[in-house]
Amino acid sequence: MTSSSAKKRYVAAARGSRLSLAQAGLVMEQLRVLNPNCTYETAAVTTRGDIDERPLFTIDQKGIFAKEVDRAVADGAADFAIHSLKDLPAAVPDGLVLASVPKREQPADILITQNGDTLEGLPRNSTIGTSSLRRAVQISRARPDIMIKPIRGNIETRIRRVGSDVDGIVLAYAGVARLGLKIRYEMLPLQRFVPSPGQGALAVVCRSDDLDTREMLGRLEDRNSRAEADAERALSETVGSGCRFPVGALARCHDDDDDDDGTLTLTADAFSTDGREVVTTTVTLDAGESVEAGRQAGKDLISKGVKRLALNWREGLSEWNRA
Repeated sequence: MTSSSAKKRYVAAARGSRLSLAQAGLVMEQLRVLNPNCTYETAAVTTRGDIDERPLFTIDQKGIFAKEVDRAVADGAADFAIHSLKDLPAAVPDGLVLASVPKREQPADILITQNGDTLEGLPRNSTIGTSSLRRAVQISRARPDIMIKPIRGNIETRIRRVGSDVDGIVLAYAGVARLGLKIRYEMLPLQRFVPSPGQGALAVVCRSDDLDTREMLGRLEDRNSRAEADAERALSETVGSGCRFPVGALARCHDDDDDDDGTLTLTADAFSTDGREVVTTTVTLDAGESVEAGRQAGKDLISKGVKRLALNWREGLSEWNRA
């Protein structure tokens, strides 16, 4: 028996939404298999992002879905926190550590419409709901006639609005899959709809000095998912992307029989506010150099003018907020 498995009870902090609790439940199931002599329970935490119903791009603050959850861990009210990785800022708070990235779910976006229409098949001038600037600009590039309507709320609430005030919505496939929802959807192609950094992955955070819990959580780690997450997060940190400056990033690991680590390919896209300009990059390195892959990709985007695009977005949003 390891020192970590000797502890009988663990408390995990997570947001109180149905999806967050479902994700926490999936992690707990895996932990119970790995440590059958321990008990695990979830403490629901309300975050600013759960209270503030404005479109995400109007809230000029990082970690609005993570800050309060992480504080519960830092203050000792919970042993670890479970997040959607894309909600976790690139810089983890002092005293905490990203202890584990479990196996990643499919990272693609999906389109849900009332009649099962595809993006290409939607009638002209249809309305699609999303609060993601990245999704909005990608949709506009594919269908310039489509109107975008900012939409917030949990997954079930957004789905119920299809056919009422919007003709369709775009969501991450992972959330629908983890909730076990049986609905019709179109899987949007990753080549044209590069997802947000970390989409489809979970993040488990604990106190950096809690070595027993770190060791226990480390058993959940999926090597490829961690490498992909590290690459995408390093890219995001390098270019300063987020809700107010959308960048799509997707890393994929490729096993190599002649190389224990295999290789990792990272692709990233950034757009102008009107979607007419795009800068893109692709970097391939050994999977063990995932952070360096993210940094190289970020530097390449910077050399191609991504900082100018970022300023374009932020100035545009400032004008929008003042209007």
